[in-house]
Amino acid sequence: MPESIGNSNRISREYIDSLRIETRYMDAVSPSTAFTLYGETFASPIMTAALSHLDRFMFPGAADALARGAKEANAVLWYGMAEEDEIGRLAAHGARMIEIIKPYADRGVIRRKIEHAEKLGLLAVGIDIDHAFGPEGGPDFVNGIEMKALTTAELKEFCAGTRLPLIVKGVLSAWDAERCLAAGAGGLVLSHHNNRIEYAVPPLALLPEIADMAGDVPLFVDCEIRTGMDAFKALALGAKGVCIGRPLMTAIRENTETGAGDYLKKAAAELAKAMAFTGSADLNHIDASVIHRV
Repeated sequence: MPESIGNSNRISREYIDSLRIETRYMDAVSPSTAFTLYGETFASPIMTAALSHLDRFMFPGAADALARGAKEANAVLWYGMAEEDEIGRLAAHGARMIEIIKPYADRGVIRRKIEHAEKLGLLAVGIDIDHAFGPEGGPDFVNGIEMKALTTAELKEFCAGTRLPLIVKGVLSAWDAERCLAAGAGGLVLSHHNNRIEYAVPPLALLPEIADMAGDVPLFVDCEIRTGMDAFKALALGAKGVCIGRPLMTAIRENTETGAGDYLKKAAAELAKAMAFTGSADLNHIDASVIHRV
């Protein structure tokens, strides 16, 4: 059986592409993509994904290029696993930043990283729950460091113990969403983390159900979000914002200085087009009924 059959990235891409958009021109206006998150306003709800180890996997300075691009585009910068000095260096570029922390088996590491994020004045902090297990079903090890699944009680303790909104990344079921919301999560990222499990449900397929549960708690989506049109579909189905990952890595390779910012601004313009063509005056007036699945 070809490896692509169960690839969750391919499944997510096909689902996004199966969603069609109807147009609504009468009484439409030029839209605003202005995006407010945790009391601060940004150019659009299109943000960077929580990428990790860019300087090692790409080239020295790649992470800084991502941070500069987010600042240039007035977009939220998400970032993943990194040492404290790297987080501080990226935050110093001026983009408002969200750090996503791995589910370290040593919970003291999580607490210290949350405290560091608070000291830096980051926009929010989060925990990546879907890196708890490795390919054989045992504990995952990242850079030789053991991970461990969180309990609802532990998550509740982390949420209560920080003044920052605490986002849970890796939610891909109503089961996890219900428990994370009950624990006090300040946001959820619907994600299968780049095919960590094969045959995963596309995040957009679960959005309406989880949005009904979440109330005012913001939902975010990654996995195969590549364009402003993809972002529009996610927003229509209940997302507050979206995160773009691998396309930004390509943009940085092609143009280290302005690639990330240019890509984010282009995606925001594509979102504005979709909003204009559907009578969506602003992000609060995107009607889910414009989306049809074929």
